[in-house]
Amino acid sequence: MAIRFDGRVAIVTGAGNGLGRAHALGLASRGAKVVVNDFGGARDGSGGSLSPAEAVVEEIRKAGGTAMADGADVSNFEQVTAMVERATKEWGSVDLMCANAGILRDKSFGKMEAADFQKVLDVHLVGSFYCCKAAWAGMRDRNYGRIVLTTSSSGLYGNFGQANYGAAKSGMVGLMNVLAEEGRKNNIRVNIISPTAATRMTEELLPPQALQLMKPNAITPAVEYMLSEDAPTRTIMGAGSFAVIKILESEGINLPESEWTPDAVAAHFAEISDMSKAKALQGAFEQTQKYVAQAAARAGIKL
Repeated sequence: MAIRFDGRVAIVTGAGNGLGRAHALGLASRGAKVVVNDFGGARDGSGGSLSPAEAVVEEIRKAGGTAMADGADVSNFEQVTAMVERATKEWGSVDLMCANAGILRDKSFGKMEAADFQKVLDVHLVGSFYCCKAAWAGMRDRNYGRIVLTTSSSGLYGNFGQANYGAAKSGMVGLMNVLAEEGRKNNIRVNIISPTAATRMTEELLPPQALQLMKPNAITPAVEYMLSEDAPTRTIMGAGSFAVIKILESEGINLPESEWTPDAVAAHFAEISDMSKAKALQGAFEQTQKYVAQAAARAGIKL
């Protein structure tokens, strides 16, 4: 059965261009009523205009869909709350949240100003929190919600000149992990996408031939799946090609108290870092349980 969003209300932030535009058009084409949010600023977050969002709304309406434009700055909680309240008043709910808005202020760490670090965190990480927070109570009350955040390989793996962006994007994985756990009892599923696509955010990072291969609408199917009725939860999905990304922990070892020294850690580091039995842990307490069990086994204690 084809995935549809009839009767669902979606907010897509940063939807005036690039990935967000593709997500908004895709959701609308499958029946969702879509709030097309875009502050309308430049790539560095300066300026502002509702025109990009209004242009996407016009595209959706011409194709027979339902949409409204919203110019909320995602780094302003009052504006984000007002956006959610407006959509709820107009259409009855906010069921789907796609936090996609972002800016870039790239510089090597030695040259990066504190204000540029803070602003990127405010838009990406804090802005994602604001979007989730504003929609959370309504989703919980209705026992239904689907949220997709947007991380990046720069946060997952690192990229020169993007300490601010990488920190924000990595932080969003932590936010997703916790919200997925807290949302389970109310059927709120929370996932995160790591896209690679040709947008104004990447146009200077990829050669022209690569840009032609990586179209924004290649990312949208992953977003639509993770916003669907049967979506997983607590999943990091790479998109451009499609992949699932896991954070793994080695089996590790427990050392006797006599070897609680840096020298012993160095001596055993090959064994400590052996990934042959690595696992993706399902929560913070699972790591605690694992370490306690290893310590108990060494001490000969049955728990």
